[in-house]
Amino acid sequence: MTQPHYELDVRPILREGGEPFLAVMQAVDALAPGQSLRLLATFKPIPLFHVLGSRGFEPTAREIGNGDWEVIFTPTESQSGGEASQAESANNGVDKADEAWPEPIIEFNNCDLDPPEPMVRTLEGVETLSPGQTLAALLPREPLFLFRELESRGHLWRGSFDPEGHYRIVIRRG
Repeated sequence: MTQPHYELDVRPILREGGEPFLAVMQAVDALAPGQSLRLLATFKPIPLFHVLGSRGFEPTAREIGNGDWEVIFTPTESQSGGEASQAESANNGVDKADEAWPEPIIEFNNCDLDPPEPMVRTLEGVETLSPGQTLAALLPREPLFLFRELESRGHLWRGSFDPEGHYRIVIRRG
């Protein structure tokens, strides 16, 4: 007998301008073996497809009206169940060497954009760089989705919070 989906509706969080990544990851961690996650969002969460794909989940998405989406994340047979913390995952792509980086050739201020636009715009900018070139982006919060995506694409980054509470990241294309 299969288990019912674990239900998570992040639409209220998104409509209030919040970042639901932590809630999604907590839901994934709460899943029973073999259990699927049913996620409701205000957009098609493509960045999440990559994050949960690396954890052994296959997405099935459909628009349910008014721009809202339902995504069922089903565990695959090869689900790894890796339990690295967010901080460990976020630090995997950080260049810890003291070597100097070139000045960013692109600078974005993404603070006034709604999720997932800051991440999408930043990734699109990185893809225009040549290997070794850098991009800087000011983001409204710590970009946990972005860290994992940069890691999967082989890019390095350095980042920190500024005095206003925004996160400034410099990314070097791998």
